[in-house]
Amino acid sequence: MPRLKPQAIDDFGGIESYRLHIKRKKLTLIILAVTVFVLALLSVNAGSAKLNPWEVFTTLLGFTDEKASIVIWRLRMPRVIAAIIAGAALSVAGCVMQNNLKNPLASPSTLGIASAATFGANLAIIVFGAGTAMNTAGDAVSINNPYMVTICAFICSMGATMIILGLAKLRSFSPEAIILAGVALSSLFGAGTTIIQYFAPDVKIAAAIFWTFGDLGRVCWKEVGILSIVTIVSLVYFSFKRWDYNALASGEEMARSLGVNTKRTRFWGLFVAALITAVAVSFLGMIGFIGLIGPQIMIRIVGADYRFLIPASALLGSVILLLADTAARTVISPVVLPVGAITSLLGGPMFLYLLMRGTKR
Repeated sequence: MPRLKPQAIDDFGGIESYRLHIKRKKLTLIILAVTVFVLALLSVNAGSAKLNPWEVFTTLLGFTDEKASIVIWRLRMPRVIAAIIAGAALSVAGCVMQNNLKNPLASPSTLGIASAATFGANLAIIVFGAGTAMNTAGDAVSINNPYMVTICAFICSMGATMIILGLAKLRSFSPEAIILAGVALSSLFGAGTTIIQYFAPDVKIAAAIFWTFGDLGRVCWKEVGILSIVTIVSLVYFSFKRWDYNALASGEEMARSLGVNTKRTRFWGLFVAALITAVAVSFLGMIGFIGLIGPQIMIRIVGADYRFLIPASALLGSVILLLADTAARTVISPVVLPVGAITSLLGGPMFLYLLMRGTKR
């Protein structure tokens, strides 16, 4: 059979079609990046303190009064950057988990990471006394030692991760068995949380529930820096392993035939995904649904090519969390709604729509 010249392949639409396909994916990434930038500016401008866009712009450049500078740089900018970084972290974590476990419903909550973090936070607030009552009418409960809560939530969430990965490595668990192990651990940590709350006084229970709401306003620049470093390093690692994830998406046997060490790839992929989830949840509280809905939307737009799916999932996660946080601060301002509830409210109907659309196809 004679070899086709490039021009002949172009005539059949092969090379040209592939190039057009790649251009569309790159254009999607550019649109998402621009959307994140625009939403970040809108989010900085949103809030109970009335600032016009010009004041925001001059404050960002350093030409404004002290009051506007405090509002922008100390209150709004940390939560905006946290929304961008945490949204990207949670969405990419879900993307990698769904690939490694061959399950479109895999997410941090599936593996019990979220339940473990909740248990750790309740342990710190109720047992170690990190939650207390305030004497003001507007703020009935408060967390007086947030770093203890963060450390306990992180230790418990990473402990759950190590248990699952340890069982998977020692017992050669299949992806399905890993998910079942995560469900079992989630049930155990949920039971532990219920028992701790059952014997706790009302004020400490209120403080524990307040932590689970999810709040981007609780972070400072130091925590944003830690979250940013962990997320950026993890994204670099995932991008480096993108070809292995493409091979895994084609099936276990196909990946092995291409020289991919599937067990090692799955172990470290799940470990890094759990790490960035644990850091985000321990700093911000429970913010659900982003790791589930973000990758599922983007896989329908850019496909299962992880060269593009990983950055696209990260950008869409940032978009979702920025939208949710902006809505939480502006819907009934000056009251700030729980951002975790907003993400579930936005993501639930959208995910049901995608499931129904997929079933019809």
